Amino acid sequence: MSKKIAVLVRERQGDALRMAVGITLMDDTIDVYVLDRKVEETDENTLNVETIKDLGMGLYTNYKENGDMECLSNEEIALKLLEYDHIIPY
Repeated sequence: MSKKIAVLVRERQGDALRMAVGITLMDDTIDVYVLDRKVEETDENTLNVETIKDLGMGLYTNYKENGDMECLSNEEIALKLLEYDHIIPY
């Protein structure tokens, strides 16, 4: 039975984005939330964000300068998080 998992990305962005891509191997539904800051522009982060998009994963943020992600308010994110079986803060 597949699970619905949210990955919350904060300080360790590279590790969190890589982990979010890695756990897709389990055939669960994975969504990524980048919170409170812009994604650091590194080759690794760029590759992982592109992979997340290519895999059709949800990619959300509460930081307007993450332009290519769906921007949600903190309240909207809190309501969406109620839908998940597991929430992984990173």
